[in-house]
Amino acid sequence: MKSLIVAALIVLALRFLPASGEPASAGDPDDFLAARGKDCQGCSLAGANLKRFDLARAHLAGANLAGANMHRAKLTSADLAGADLTAANLNRADLRRANLAGARLGKAMLYEADLSGAVLTRTDLSGAMMGGARLTLARLEAATIIETDLADASMHGAKLAGADLSRSDLSQTTLRRAELADAKLEAAGLVHADLRGADLKGADLRGADLMQADLTGADLSGADLKGARLLLAKLSDTKLDGADLTGTIMSDGTPHP
Repeated sequence: MKSLIVAALIVLALRFLPASGEPASAGDPDDFLAARGKDCQGCSLAGANLKRFDLARAHLAGANLAGANMHRAKLTSADLAGADLTAANLNRADLRRANLAGARLGKAMLYEADLSGAVLTRTDLSGAMMGGARLTLARLEAATIIETDLADASMHGAKLAGADLSRSDLSQTTLRRAELADAKLEAAGLVHADLRGADLKGADLRGADLMQADLTGADLSGADLKGARLLLAKLSDTKLDGADLTGTIMSDGTPHP
């Protein structure tokens, strides 16, 4: 008798399992847009109006959010890994501790967005508008941040090892104690940038503009500074061991041989 009951229970349980090879369904986009749920992994939400939505801890990995309006949306601790956020409006959005690893954010608007503690490893932020954004302690290792506007951004302690920031605007940006070892900063604008205690070992700073930047205590050992401008920059206790300063305009305005 016991064996019959056990068999019946197994059959009943199997009825509620997805068929073999059939993935469990992601959230319903209609339910998501009606704020009846926060699970919409892989959903197509391109151009959706999510302005001021509470999406804290939402599951949006792999979702298509290209061109979506997420102005002032609450996305704290949300999972957006691999999501397509190309040209999305994330101005003043709360993305603290969000997972954006491998996401596409090319030409996205992130003006004054809060990305403190967010994971953006290998994320594409090319051409994004991020003026005044907060990226304190954010992880951006190996991220693509080419021709991105990061003026006045706060990136204290951000991890940017191996990231490509070529031709980006980082003027007046706070990068105190940021990890930028082996980062690409060719032709980047770093005028008035705060780089105190930053790790720039082996970084590519060819043609970068560091006029009036504060590099106090920064480590530029082995960095490539060919043709860079360091006019009026603060270089107290700055490590330049093995750095290539060919053609660099030094702090006093004289070109390095």
